[in-house]
Amino acid sequence: MPSIIPLDVPSLPEQVDISGSGGALDVVREVVRRGPFRDSWDSLREYQVPRWYRDAKFGVFIHWGLYSVPAFRNEWYPRNMYLDGTEEFQHHLQTYGPQASFGYKDFIPSFQMENFDPDEWAVLFRRAGAQFAVPVAEHHDGFTMYDSGRTRWSAARMGPKRDVFGELLTSMDRAWIIRGASSHRAEHWFFMNGGARFDSDVLDPRFLDFYGPAQREETAPNDLYLQDWLLRSVEIIDKYRPQIFWFDWWIEQPAFQPYLKLFASYYYNRAVEWGVQVAINYKWDAFEAGTAVYDVERGTVAAVRSEPWQSDTSVSRTSWCWIGNHDYKSVAELIAELVDTVSKNGNLLLNIGPKPDGTIAPEEQSLLEGIGRWLAINGEAIFGSRPWLIAGEGPAKAKAGSFVDSTASAFTSEDIRFTSRADVTGDYLYATVLAPPREGLVRIRSFGRGAGLLNREIREVAVLGVLGPPQWSQEDAFLAVRVPNAPGSFGGPVVKLFLEPVAGQRRTDFLHG
Repeated sequence: MPSIIPLDVPSLPEQVDISGSGGALDVVREVVRRGPFRDSWDSLREYQVPRWYRDAKFGVFIHWGLYSVPAFRNEWYPRNMYLDGTEEFQHHLQTYGPQASFGYKDFIPSFQMENFDPDEWAVLFRRAGAQFAVPVAEHHDGFTMYDSGRTRWSAARMGPKRDVFGELLTSMDRAWIIRGASSHRAEHWFFMNGGARFDSDVLDPRFLDFYGPAQREETAPNDLYLQDWLLRSVEIIDKYRPQIFWFDWWIEQPAFQPYLKLFASYYYNRAVEWGVQVAINYKWDAFEAGTAVYDVERGTVAAVRSEPWQSDTSVSRTSWCWIGNHDYKSVAELIAELVDTVSKNGNLLLNIGPKPDGTIAPEEQSLLEGIGRWLAINGEAIFGSRPWLIAGEGPAKAKAGSFVDSTASAFTSEDIRFTSRADVTGDYLYATVLAPPREGLVRIRSFGRGAGLLNREIREVAVLGVLGPPQWSQEDAFLAVRVPNAPGSFGGPVVKLFLEPVAGQRRTDFLHG
């Protein structure tokens, strides 16, 4: 059994107003009152997705927290270690002893991050081609990775005693990467409730402020909890000014509705005050359409979506946080997920899970760097692109919905995804082949004369990363392109079409969106 390091619990922060009754909510309402956005869906529909977000396409998600210390199965360890009958429950008993004597809080002294170098992370993300980064500010477990004035259970007060969230965002700034934040606080209402059903430290009065309400998940959160949720979210906005704020799924509970509208109007109004453009990511039906950016977990949509959206997924099939036995995806699979998402007007937020000492596993570094090498050659088809009339062609169809990301491995050389670009030099179409073509020949049916999708002639054809024009011919059934030396070892080539202008037609009429 591992040795137990004594837990040094700091005092409660002074004058924490949990409910907001002391004026904190009045401040929020005043920002809403004087700004252009009101806390109503009609007003919030005036929101426009930022140009920078539509152009960015690729970001890094970071699940790093206290759950990284036990590193067993996944980031839901703090919940499942208190649920009898789970693997985590038995593992905890066998490894650390009874939950009454060694609870989740007792992992804090071992969370030291002694090798954490935020500048190294930023350089890695830059090499990967990431345009934005979204670290977890607080997960379901209630341990904040930022310096919060609303709780003592924070990495800034305990464990490493560092504002690791703030340090990382500062390093992102230096690397010209847009800063984001994710909050999973909503689920903390019920997350630790298993520990209330037997003798554990969850109901120890000394730790109630950490383990939270621990209520039944069937019950709606009360106003006291919802007000604290709102004020924690506002605290992150005002202290760190993220330009992306990502929420996990449980905010879809009806009780959150008035607080979500308050949050969004506050955030958008603050952004107007600061002269920046921001985005909120949400799942399912938590926000009304057109008021924020829709996010799909480990999945995709069926076709080109008229409004920008996002897919969040992980380099691992098994867990979002660090564990010792990951089932990693390949670089080719991750690139296929990125290309498929972008072709449908989406962004990809790709997660990694650092180790508790603050290092990123070599396997995960290699995956990120592999994506970066591919983007260095083919990023023209991704960054700043827009969807075409259709997302793609080919026999493999990625299933629409959540938790279907494993289907990316089924893509073949006949599966092709399309993007487009219009700039001062002309109009372009890109066809990204999702697997190496057979015998170096790419056939694109949607670009054939008989398909009726191209409304102009082809001026030039190129293959990104290959010097000189390739051999090509446009038949009735397809456009054939010879790519004998397709660059990169992670999937197929990108074929670029330069289209002839059409007299009397605006240059961007052929673009979708």
